[in-house]
Amino acid sequence: MTTAPIDLAAETREALDADIDALHRGARLWTRLSLDQRATLLESIHASTAAVSEEWADAAAVSKSLPPGHPLRGEEWFTGPYMTLVSTEWLARTMRNLARGGNPLDGVPMDVTADGRVRARVFPGDASDRIIASGFTGEVWFDRDVTVARARAAAGLGQRTPAASGGVGLVLGAGNVTSIPVADVLTELIAHNRVSLLKVNPTQDALVPVFERALAPLVEAGLLRIVRGGGEVGAYLSRHERIDHVHITGSERTFDAIVWGSGDDAVRRKAADEPLLTKPITAELGGVSPVIVVPGPWTEADLAFQAEHVATMRLQNAGHNCVAGQVVVVSRDWPQREAFLGHLRRAMASAPSREVWYPGSSDRLSAVRAAHPDAAWSDGGRRAVIEIDAGDHDLEVVEQFAPVLGVVLLPGTGQAFVDAAVDYANEHLIGTLGANVLIDPVEQTRLADGFEHTLERLRYGTIAVNAWTAIGFLTPALPWGAYPGGTLSDAPSGIGVVHNALLLDRLDRAVVRGPFRPFPRSLLSLRPNSRGRCSLLPTPPWFVTARTGASVSAGLTRYRAGGGLRALIPTLWRAFRA
Repeated sequence: MTTAPIDLAAETREALDADIDALHRGARLWTRLSLDQRATLLESIHASTAAVSEEWADAAAVSKSLPPGHPLRGEEWFTGPYMTLVSTEWLARTMRNLARGGNPLDGVPMDVTADGRVRARVFPGDASDRIIASGFTGEVWFDRDVTVARARAAAGLGQRTPAASGGVGLVLGAGNVTSIPVADVLTELIAHNRVSLLKVNPTQDALVPVFERALAPLVEAGLLRIVRGGGEVGAYLSRHERIDHVHITGSERTFDAIVWGSGDDAVRRKAADEPLLTKPITAELGGVSPVIVVPGPWTEADLAFQAEHVATMRLQNAGHNCVAGQVVVVSRDWPQREAFLGHLRRAMASAPSREVWYPGSSDRLSAVRAAHPDAAWSDGGRRAVIEIDAGDHDLEVVEQFAPVLGVVLLPGTGQAFVDAAVDYANEHLIGTLGANVLIDPVEQTRLADGFEHTLERLRYGTIAVNAWTAIGFLTPALPWGAYPGGTLSDAPSGIGVVHNALLLDRLDRAVVRGPFRPFPRSLLSLRPNSRGRCSLLPTPPWFVTARTGASVSAGLTRYRAGGGLRALIPTLWRAFRA
């Protein structure tokens, strides 16, 4: 069965072919570099990223209609240069460790979960992590049959056989978060020994000059080429005979178009299991993320803080995040239910105003407004809180990619509610990328291992307890991707993982845990026999309500860029005023 030819100008084809030729030469060069040389290359990327970090954050903010002085500009520091700086630090440490004969899991505490699954407690990794992410931890859970010995034996992935080339890959970059294309390129190179042709999403065309300077060490060595273009360029490259692998961060619709084609032809191909794409593909495709609110004895301050937390999960980046919280699951029998929902509506309404900027989002908002005119709308009709019935709403099966938040009420309290909420998330919400759970220390201590057993049943690639799963995205040591099991014909959140800076294999999921309360109230959580944890942050700088979030995010990025304590101390002082 033939497919329609791709309409692409001859000079564009020639330029793309020349880039692929150069990358094949670069692939051979990569196989000849020692592990120490590869670490040095990563350290060079850290330096070149540091040099453009301010321009990067500014260009990203402008592209998203955030004017100078806007309180949410800090998002672009954190999810752009900060993420890239931390990624290169982690990867370079891993390479240096391997170069001297070590193992990426050296010094990493390892134990088993309540259900007997091996896990590695990979975060925090150093003193900087402990200060900046005070109270937060990150775990990697392995497949059930993986032992500690097997986990250590497989750690290193492609760097265990550095002379074995992974060929030339195509990275189809995301359009919403500016560090994603860079992190995907680094994963391809370090985890799989694969050099990359990066096609940026048109929403990030303005960032290409910044990417070229930040990644100049890779470009100059012939290990990376960066191109612009629309769907026709992506289609040409994905089918190119000299491209060995495709990785995409995007929508399930785009993934299906690449794998199966379009129209009736795609339907026939899928039914016959005859994909149009004949080379391997990995993907991160988003989904509908739950926020499970476990009822407990919350104070008024707890209700307000966690409402701001949930609002951040929905409103960060104007809701244009693949792991934005979309459906909040609340107990119908919780005496504080209405108080919490009141705080949530106020938090959604009072967050700083901003434009929705991602293509298609305005149309989605218009459709939701037409369907739910009586919802709690705010910010000039650009955000909403909508109460929906479980198992019977588009919010459960369509990723909105817009600031629209659904609320579902389920019966029960305690373990019965947690079990029901997990069943609901697994069975009714599309996608398996990330799930969030909020639970106070008293209730978590009371449920004990019952709560941990229930976490095991959540089928998500990243689970965040008293945190947002985006913290897992910003933690390079953790894997990022869908829950294992995605296939070409059924991959609602994708196939494979990225990040994973310790280069671990046979992964089941990542689990992030954070403090239920901010400082100083977090001190109340440190009671005997309590599962609470302390935080030094009064309001995390990534909260949309953090008054000093922009300056703190910029300061933390400058610290990671090499600013030292001179940059960190005033930044921490501003964080205490958030």
